[in-house]
Amino acid sequence: MEYNKQRSMLKVVLLMMTMMLASQSEAQLNRDFYKESCPSLFLVVRRVVKRAVAREPRMGASLLRLFFHDCFVNGCDGSLLLDDTPSFLGEKTSGPSNNSVRGFEVIDKIKFKIEKMCPGIVSCADILAITARDSVHLLGGPGWSVKLGRRDSTTANFAAANSGVIPSPISTLSNLIKRFKAQGLSTRDMVALSGAHTFGRAKCVTFRNRIYNESNIDTSFAIARRKSCPSANGSGDNKEANLDVRSPDRFDHGYYKQLLSNKGLLTSDQVLFNNGPTDSLVIAYSNNLNAFYRDFARAMIKMGDISPLTGSKGQIRHNCRRPN
Repeated sequence: MEYNKQRSMLKVVLLMMTMMLASQSEAQLNRDFYKESCPSLFLVVRRVVKRAVAREPRMGASLLRLFFHDCFVNGCDGSLLLDDTPSFLGEKTSGPSNNSVRGFEVIDKIKFKIEKMCPGIVSCADILAITARDSVHLLGGPGWSVKLGRRDSTTANFAAANSGVIPSPISTLSNLIKRFKAQGLSTRDMVALSGAHTFGRAKCVTFRNRIYNESNIDTSFAIARRKSCPSANGSGDNKEANLDVRSPDRFDHGYYKQLLSNKGLLTSDQVLFNNGPTDSLVIAYSNNLNAFYRDFARAMIKMGDISPLTGSKGQIRHNCRRPN
């Protein structure tokens, strides 16, 4: 009788181990996920992104930002791409994303081509991950091996998107560190990922207070920005300025060089170099392009690992804007 009891316990233990291993296997993302099921995936994505950034270099920064906003709200699940439905509000109109994130039509074009070639195979979440990498690389930045195998969420989370998980342009350094840490990202990751502001633009409403009221800013830089950004709220809110003055359409380390001169456009930029614990990283990246590229690529891979839906969770959307 004792033998039978031990045997039953052993079966239970073996079953639990098998389930754990299966769960771990499901959760593992890997670069070769679509190697057999959609072998031309990378080529198709890169071709569409290449055309998009050739027409408008700024689009590279916009596509990268889509991935960031998606991953920071409930993980990298493509939820940002969903339009509003009768049953939920999408994340596109949340505070951090409304009239801010863009590039959805590029994702739509990629998805359309992929669905014709490999119907029901490739997730929108994975398309975002590949697109972010290609946007950076095509504009002079580093490349990295994109891990794949994510599935798409069936709903969005408007409340979570509005909860502060996405740091604002007026964030303090402590808030930036806190928000990134909550996603499993280190302070080094945060400073490296902030380097994405080496290309792209920001709207006047996001940097008005900085250029008129903050003291840790180069005077001539502030005056130049004021020409297209009036001091009155509601006046010229959507006027834009380049985040990187020297090379706004190229992914390099000019962003960090600007911070050394107190020429960070956003408050959340300049706090990285303001007599604080991240000063040394800013100096290091401003002096060493390869160090920045290395850490940025590593941080992007880590960000892509934030709470993906894998295995049987979620779905593979046929249209990235709505659940199946």
